[in-house]
Amino acid sequence: MKSLSDALLYGILDLGYTPAADLERVAEQMLAGGVDVLQLRAKGQDETEIESLCARIIPLTESAGVPLIINDYPQLVPSMGAQGAHVGQDDFSVADARWRAGRALAGEVPLPIIGKSTHSFEQAVAAEKDGADYIGFGPLFATPTKPGRPAIGLEDIARVHAAVRIPIFCIGGIKLENLDTIIAAGARRVVIVSGLLRAPDIAAYARAAKERLIRGPR
Repeated sequence: MKSLSDALLYGILDLGYTPAADLERVAEQMLAGGVDVLQLRAKGQDETEIESLCARIIPLTESAGVPLIINDYPQLVPSMGAQGAHVGQDDFSVADARWRAGRALAGEVPLPIIGKSTHSFEQAVAAEKDGADYIGFGPLFATPTKPGRPAIGLEDIARVHAAVRIPIFCIGGIKLENLDTIIAAGARRVVIVSGLLRAPDIAAYARAAKERLIRGPR
């Protein structure tokens, strides 16, 4: 399984953009393009439906050696065999999410990965202190993925990277066309949602983004 510390490109399989019928096809393309972490986001779906969706894609992520993260439902991690969960500022605390997602018995299996959404420097520092394994930092730009959430801009990216040691995935309105600017501001890792899911060739788009992240600042 790929290590979170080595991850650069985080993909979200968001049912707001991807019809459920296309789930496997889109997941396969994202994985083929080199996505290092894959999150399932299915807002408005109940737990039974999310379990069904997870069951369809987890063979693909396991085969690719890519961690599968479940958005909002840490309690589903043990039964689905996912690698972790992602929670928002208004959802579970990191400790509560880890307890719900916990499946380690006498050290036989790894502890679940818990990611936390953060929208300011202060929230990012607090999430690390609270024990998050990684954070999402944003939205950098206004995005329909997070309606009503104001953009935070690029000014604090370098500051957050200097203060926070866990992996930081910048998120929100990130696309290939603005990736250079985001990397120049100090980002090392990113989440791409609509740009990736709406691309005519998802695998090629992911490869291009990954290659740019690997090159780093110019």
